[in-house]
Amino acid sequence: MSGTTGLGETWYAANAVASPARPSLAVECDVDVCVVGGGLAGLTAAREIARRGWSVALLEGHRIAWNASGRNTGFVLPGFAAEEDAIIERVGLDHAKALWSLSEQGAEYVRNTVRELDMPGVDLVEDGWLNVWKSDDDARVAHLAEFYAKQFGAEVEHWPKERVRETLRSNRYFSALNFPRGFAINPLAYAHGLAAAAEAAGARIFENTPALDIDPAGVRKRITTPQARVRAGQVIFAGNTHIGLLMPKLAATLVPCSTYAIATEPLGAALHDAIRTQAAVSDTEFVDNHYRIVDGDRLVWCGRCTLWEGDPRSFTKSLLRDIRRTFPQLRDVKAAHSWTGTLGNTVHLMPQIGETMPGVWLLSGFSGHGLNTTAMGGEVVARAIAEDDPSWNLFSPFELVWAGGRLGRAAVQSYYYAYRTRERIDGWLSRRREAEKRRKDGLPPLEVPAPPVVPVDAAAADSAAEETPKKKRLRKKKADVGAEAVSAEKPPEI
Repeated sequence: MSGTTGLGETWYAANAVASPARPSLAVECDVDVCVVGGGLAGLTAAREIARRGWSVALLEGHRIAWNASGRNTGFVLPGFAAEEDAIIERVGLDHAKALWSLSEQGAEYVRNTVRELDMPGVDLVEDGWLNVWKSDDDARVAHLAEFYAKQFGAEVEHWPKERVRETLRSNRYFSALNFPRGFAINPLAYAHGLAAAAEAAGARIFENTPALDIDPAGVRKRITTPQARVRAGQVIFAGNTHIGLLMPKLAATLVPCSTYAIATEPLGAALHDAIRTQAAVSDTEFVDNHYRIVDGDRLVWCGRCTLWEGDPRSFTKSLLRDIRRTFPQLRDVKAAHSWTGTLGNTVHLMPQIGETMPGVWLLSGFSGHGLNTTAMGGEVVARAIAEDDPSWNLFSPFELVWAGGRLGRAAVQSYYYAYRTRERIDGWLSRRREAEKRRKDGLPPLEVPAPPVVPVDAAAADSAAEETPKKKRLRKKKADVGAEAVSAEKPPEI
């Protein structure tokens, strides 16, 4: 199974419909288009180009969807990782609207493909996406709902605190945005279905075939693999941070972010009492946490961020603590599976889509918002190659930007620690204000936990415990820098 690696066995892999092993490339190959990378972006591009009558070879260095494409939470949403106001500031409102429309088309591509092909094991759940706030900022949430609806024509609802807590039985939650057209899938099963669909359209897929070198000069590009070469008129690089050996300059524009997930043991009726929806749920605008119900009464819960690939077992306890902290009624929760996946974040949090030189195309940097944008990007590049469609130019303002190397990674890690700490403090202050108001109104008190003190992520500390003393000292120094930055901020007014 492609989900069983040193990165931990995913729940998706343990329950996946069997996918055939595909051969390595052993003989010379001459095609119209060579796709390097067997994740969702590469598979979509290969399928769409093959459907248009072009010959396609796809090279994957491991198994299909072995990394982030097959190891994520399966949320399919409109939009991008970048916030819409940042996109508008960069390119203007009309341009931003065109990008939003493409992102919606990407989500609908996934939905329609799953339905039309009746993909086995994908488990399409169309109960929407809830973006929940852990602080009492109802005015901002209402404004965002109006903004998305008015400016982008999005189907979105503002949920007040009462409705949120009726659905998600946690006093830690306040308002929410509900996107009813959001949905969730088994991403590994979807990737397997896309691979089968690409092959049915005529594409050839070669697994365990890393691209070692490329000669992009001339009309026919040459891609070297361990046993044979591919010649192609067009090449699409649909890789993530692991493409560094082949294209180090591209890899240097991405910040590798590893996130961690668990799937619980069956929780029975207690789960449905705590979480009274099948919707996908995000209770953050960053990493901690994203979750949904799978297999009837299990919970897939994702969170934490490291700029290195940690052992997912080191993060299991802290993710379980998050579940118990959010839903005390699930205090007996246990993990059945734990895993990690590494995604590539761009500096501007927008995907890298376009032609970098004649006949050489890029599909990368989906920044943790990839299920709709990989579909969108694959189709956009396929139309550009086969039909000379100019839509890919919409991404030209989001150029390749160096991510800062080791210093950039250290800055992002410190920002994560600071953001997570601030998010916890804001949530605690909001709950304390609510408790005080209830006291004044003569209402029964709500339990208010002690203020969180989390200058360093406990999970990261667990992971660091397995490292060498030198590495531990370096990690502690970086964490202390992040903690000092947080403590230097002005505390929020109460």
